[in-house]
Amino acid sequence: MSMQRVFVARLSGCSVFDPAGDRLGKVRDVVVIYRKDDPPRVVGLVVEIPGRRHVFVSIGRVTSIATGQVITTGLINVRRFQQRGGEVRVMSELLGRRVTLTDGSGTAVIEDVAIERNRLDEWDVGQLFLRRPRTSASPFAKGPTTFATWNEVREGNSGEAQSAEQLVASFADLKPADLANTLLDLPNERMLEVAEELSDERLADALEEMPEDDQVHILERLGDERAADILDAMEPDDAADLLGQLPDARSEQLLDLMEPEEAEDVRALLQYGPDTAGGLMTSEPIVLSADATVAEALALIRRHELHPALAAAVFVTLPPYETPTGRLLGTVHFQRMLRYPPHERLGAIIDDTLDPVPATASAAEVARMLASYDLVSLPVVDKARRLVGAITVDDVLDYLLPDDWRSSGGDDEQHARASAGTIAAAPPPASTRGAGRRR
Repeated sequence: MSMQRVFVARLSGCSVFDPAGDRLGKVRDVVVIYRKDDPPRVVGLVVEIPGRRHVFVSIGRVTSIATGQVITTGLINVRRFQQRGGEVRVMSELLGRRVTLTDGSGTAVIEDVAIERNRLDEWDVGQLFLRRPRTSASPFAKGPTTFATWNEVREGNSGEAQSAEQLVASFADLKPADLANTLLDLPNERMLEVAEELSDERLADALEEMPEDDQVHILERLGDERAADILDAMEPDDAADLLGQLPDARSEQLLDLMEPEEAEDVRALLQYGPDTAGGLMTSEPIVLSADATVAEALALIRRHELHPALAAAVFVTLPPYETPTGRLLGTVHFQRMLRYPPHERLGAIIDDTLDPVPATASAAEVARMLASYDLVSLPVVDKARRLVGAITVDDVLDYLLPDDWRSSGGDDEQHARASAGTIAAAPPPASTRGAGRRR
């Protein structure tokens, strides 16, 4: 059998199929174990299956690794992957690690790792793709690259800090929910290191998709200034929810460090109960005057950074046009705008038949209204009928779903597929699980 070689960075994100061609998920990492005198041995893959659950697939279950796809036997265990002692994840832990070349030529950073299938049908770490320190003073220059085998390098001290830049680069295309899930699957210190490396906007997006306990854990490990910057970048309602989990003194300290306008929005939300429309809403809906045109409204809802649910409608009020606004006149849904010429005034096409919800309304009341009228958002008003925000269907779902829905997502789908023989839903007996993972 000829030797097969695959670079892990190219393998990450590849689809995983069963023998019948049904897609099971996608590769997120490769798990290896160190050996005394030989290169690390590949023991399996971390695969993301529907529901954003990361599971372990033993390398013995992999029948083929080709360009862009991995073929398995079709039976995989859907228990969430948990890293064991002695296991190392290539993408999460090896890439970005500094090593010393044994030929005395200096140090280098691991940018990619090739795994190779040998004549015994086993996979080992083969070549390393390395980048040496740059020789130019230019900030845009990169060091030269080279290849080396595992035996031609020596790892640095275990306590040496490792750069997270390479790992962050590999996460560049992940959606916020996938990024959040990937971060939570990293070892704790590595997760915090990567969080430090992410931009404020990317980390804010990821935090918004995490359970509250994990949000607090990460935020508390950041410096005060960085934590305030992250809160500034979050949606006001998500920032308010996060600050609501902190002690009052800590919450007030971070609010004082935030940008005044952002802090004002968050403070306004914190005055409402967490289970009310006011506590769940966002204070940044699209607000326009009755004289604004359809063209102006459509231009605003096209903004890339706008959440899709908020882009579904604009709200027409009397001045002022920042929340809390003047009296709410009505709502114009984007589908209605598409039926009128660009120069049409919003005041002429307002839907004034739908009552707004008071800020004191319960989440259950809001859910009933959204479901009754097939809406994705509703205006929220105070006692004077001034618009104070908008509540969207995802705000209500986040509240109504059980606390652990993010970590238990996908179970129903996985059990359904298991009954069809595609995925083994039950974990193997404890006496055989270890052997199964190392097969």
